[in-house]
Amino acid sequence: MCGIAGFTSLHRPVADAAGLIRRLTAPLTPRGPDGEGYHVAAGVALGHRRLSIIDLGGGAQPMAAGGGRYQIVFNGEIYNYIELRTDLERRGCVFATHSDTEVLLQHFVLDGAAALQRLNGMFAFAIWDRDEQRLFLARDRMGVKPLYYALREGELVFASELKSLLLHPRVDRRLNRLSVSKYFTYGYIPAPHTIFEDIHKLEPGACLTFDSAGLRKQLYWDIPLEDNPLSERTADEWAVDLLEVLRDAVVKRLRSDVPVGVFLSGGVDSSAVTALAAQASATKLHTFSIGFDEASYDESPYARRVAQQYGTEHHHEVLSSARAVKLLPEVLKILDEPFADASILPTWLLSQFTARSVKVVLGGDGGDELFLGYPAFQAHKVMDRLSFLPTSWRDGLNRLAKKIPISHRYASAEFLLQQFFKGAGVSPEIRFFLWLGYYGNEQKRHLLSDDLRQALLRENPFEDVLNHVRQSGLLRDLERLQYLCMKLYLQDDILVKVDRASMANSLEVRAPFLDYQLVEFAARINPIYKLHGLLGTKYILKRALRDLLPKDIIHRRKAGFMIPLAQWLAGDLRPLVEELCSETALRAGGLFNPGWVRQMLDDHFAGRRDYRKMIWALLTFRVWQQNYGVQP
Repeated sequence: MCGIAGFTSLHRPVADAAGLIRRLTAPLTPRGPDGEGYHVAAGVALGHRRLSIIDLGGGAQPMAAGGGRYQIVFNGEIYNYIELRTDLERRGCVFATHSDTEVLLQHFVLDGAAALQRLNGMFAFAIWDRDEQRLFLARDRMGVKPLYYALREGELVFASELKSLLLHPRVDRRLNRLSVSKYFTYGYIPAPHTIFEDIHKLEPGACLTFDSAGLRKQLYWDIPLEDNPLSERTADEWAVDLLEVLRDAVVKRLRSDVPVGVFLSGGVDSSAVTALAAQASATKLHTFSIGFDEASYDESPYARRVAQQYGTEHHHEVLSSARAVKLLPEVLKILDEPFADASILPTWLLSQFTARSVKVVLGGDGGDELFLGYPAFQAHKVMDRLSFLPTSWRDGLNRLAKKIPISHRYASAEFLLQQFFKGAGVSPEIRFFLWLGYYGNEQKRHLLSDDLRQALLRENPFEDVLNHVRQSGLLRDLERLQYLCMKLYLQDDILVKVDRASMANSLEVRAPFLDYQLVEFAARINPIYKLHGLLGTKYILKRALRDLLPKDIIHRRKAGFMIPLAQWLAGDLRPLVEELCSETALRAGGLFNPGWVRQMLDDHFAGRRDYRKMIWALLTFRVWQQNYGVQP
């Protein structure tokens, strides 16, 4: 795993290009502490920071091929590189190293962009063609690895992280106001947008080419969901085949020249990965988990149960409120954009203490999206069945929900009911993201300053949802929601969180559930085998795992990787909230309505309402704004 950066100088020479590429690459050191390399030539400068995982002695980058015509900088892993190498050798390729980087580069030299279709991995890479004076960028199908770029004054700048791009003299920090609005809706900023006006994310499954003729971008792969897919397979046949596809994905991700561990939360997905990895590993497997003092948030007993069953060397730490307060400034500094998923705190701590033992871990990300494991999918079915009720009845139920006493326990009835009725009366797609998100449109109108609200009058923060609906071509609600969940929540929240938290600690996380062959397999399974009735989430996956895991692990209530946020905000985190969200501080920032924010804080601290998600989203934005010194 690595960090990459680079820029072109096709039309405008860059003063001290060698010094500049070193400055752009330096912030990526945590992503690659084991080595660095640079290529500076007419038209281009490339930089690389290396975390050595495969071919420890021979995989240095930038790497050249074709007599120096091609140069590559590559972040990620190609899991099927052994199979690809064998095929390329039959086609006449001779290899100088045992690295997956050389396999990728030689494959590109032979087949160009068509090579992307055969890559099974997580990656972001850049290849420079000296003879054509052309730069090619690509990102993996599911967006596990990040890649940012900016087209400025006719030249392209790219990097693994925003902070690198901002060091280039042609890239500025102009705030994208619509992205501010989207952040408070989703809790993240969907690709291809960023918080800055002129910087973009390369979308998952996309590649771009840049040369003197300009920039051309295309999608080479998309999630192949279809409406009500037809099949003659029974549930048992699907389950048997699913287990084998998942097993193959796990085995491929165990390929490494350094030890590999597993993130084990005790949920179905991470437990499945642990079971299959333990069976395939030639050495004792190490597993890692995080717990909390608040029992309703703590899954550690389930993690220990699975660890004992498979004889792993289990490592466990506890994240307390006091410890979270100490960690918060350090954790939020790794975020180049505002990001409101509070589980980045335990993910960062989990990554930090895991990195003391191993450099690579497997994780369970993707299972909930592939097999409809989130409560929001169940809520959609419930809302559908309530659609016959008159609007006045639904409004009455909403008012009743607001009268339920406040509880700060995980998934409390009051909190869940308020979230549920937040989506009443809107389309299923918008409702889904109101449930997963932070501020509804009405709340956001109160939050934002008059000036910002006026500037956004004709803008739609849900444009990304609408664009993805059109792109999917799906007609049925449940399939559309699954597609949207993967294209937005998974790719721009979950994978961003894991990448930033792990790479800040020089740890590589591999996700077997995001193997593209497994994604394509799961896409062919009818939703009735994923969400069985109202309660049977991940039905086919659980059926596949019934001989691997205890019943109480498979069938227990889902608990997300969440923290006791409501208590912490009203307790140890309150001084920071009061400092950064005070009337004086907000008025100086110019983006928010201080009076309304004060009322929200007072209601939460007094226990009248539970505004945990909204306060946290505002707090993390204010920390980001302070770190980057960005004003409207």
